[in-house]
Amino acid sequence: MSQQLSVFPAFFRVAQKRVAVFGNGDEAFAKVRLLLNTEAQIVVYANHPEPAFGSFLYEKGIETVGESFSAHQVEGAALVFAATGDAAADRVIVTAARQQRIPANAVDQPDYCDFLTPALVNRAPVAVAIGTEGAGPVLAQMIRAQIDQLLSPSLGLVASLASTYREAVDRLVPRGVARRVFWRRFFSGPVSDHVAAGDLASASREAARLLNAAGDVPGHVWLVGAGPGAEDLLTLRAQRVMMEADAIVYDALVPQAIVDMGRRDAERLSVGKRKGCHTKSQDEINHLLVKLAGDGKRVVRLKSGDPLIFGRAGEEMAALREAGISYEIVPGITAAFAAAADFELPLTLRGVASSLVFTTGHDLAGDVLPDWARLAVSGATIAVYMGRTVAASVAGRLMKAGLAPETTVAVIENASRAERRLLHGTLRDLPGLEDRTELDGPVMVIIGDAVAGANFARSEPLVAGRRQAFDAAKRAEQIGN
Repeated sequence: MSQQLSVFPAFFRVAQKRVAVFGNGDEAFAKVRLLLNTEAQIVVYANHPEPAFGSFLYEKGIETVGESFSAHQVEGAALVFAATGDAAADRVIVTAARQQRIPANAVDQPDYCDFLTPALVNRAPVAVAIGTEGAGPVLAQMIRAQIDQLLSPSLGLVASLASTYREAVDRLVPRGVARRVFWRRFFSGPVSDHVAAGDLASASREAARLLNAAGDVPGHVWLVGAGPGAEDLLTLRAQRVMMEADAIVYDALVPQAIVDMGRRDAERLSVGKRKGCHTKSQDEINHLLVKLAGDGKRVVRLKSGDPLIFGRAGEEMAALREAGISYEIVPGITAAFAAAADFELPLTLRGVASSLVFTTGHDLAGDVLPDWARLAVSGATIAVYMGRTVAASVAGRLMKAGLAPETTVAVIENASRAERRLLHGTLRDLPGLEDRTELDGPVMVIIGDAVAGANFARSEPLVAGRRQAFDAAKRAEQIGN
């Protein structure tokens, strides 16, 4: 489905300009109430207004013309609303407005609407307009109610106070990072807190202090976990810092949709780091982060999953510490958790598995068996990252260490994403995974007795023809229990 809008969202300047509303009933009443959020000069053409509407117009002192429609009535209007309740009459009004190149809107007639009226959240001078292109007015109202709850009632006062400092900020605070940081602190710190408390004098003093302290802002780096791939698994903190970043340095496994969630004008730098295709070496990435932050930029280093799990964050933190650059870790959901959730798989299970091991599987490539292999034999769940190409060695070494060949195995490609693929089998089946070349996304392998508690209804067998045998074994196990 296309993500493009058929309308361009915009705001009309209507202060002290004439806006004409035609109609006697509820439709016209609704348009007038909406327009009262603005400083427009409202003129209502209503020859027989309904009682409640007429009383409202009188109480609000709105100019009302008690005449039937005539084309000359639209002359000089900035906008025209045709809301008579008669579709044919509304089309006549819109046609007259269009002949004079005046934008017009006919209620419930999209072909006769040059603009659409949104659901509005008013925190003047801040306004949030929600539109659905006429597809769902009720949906727009539901969204409006949610946004209304999110925005502080004092937001408009903070924005108005900010406007009084804009000239001074333009004169005294350098463009770029320093200015963005000033305004972030203005809108999210003590200034807005004082306004919310009704203490405008303290808010002004705090704003002046911020202005006097503004200047060069040191660079900063966030090491951010992008999660396993699904956009809605990105944390709120990750979203916030991505909107603050001047530069986003990202790995190949981070989906473009997540990269695009950053600030629109932020510099975006791909550094590869995918198996067999490294655009930059780790030393080059370290140098890049130091340089960007050294130039005063606020940098998001975006990593798949969690930055502290097989993300080489330790090397980047060491480089930043050595260069004297401040940094912060923003955790992410690691692939093992997303893969387990896709399979409805308990990574720990009382009485079965009380420990969990994360590994890349490459630990099993050497001659010495790692300590965690003994944990696998004693019942630990093993989560193997980047597991497809090492499947045979992982299976062979674990079985040699004493893990039963019948131990259940779950395989997940593209965990959490719409294109994910689930496979199941046993440790004996696992070596065949290396031949599944169609699995070109990141693959997670989970091994252990707890895996038997997963939901295999949506997965396919690792080995063709094993589905019936696997299901039969599960039924027998359930009968035995």
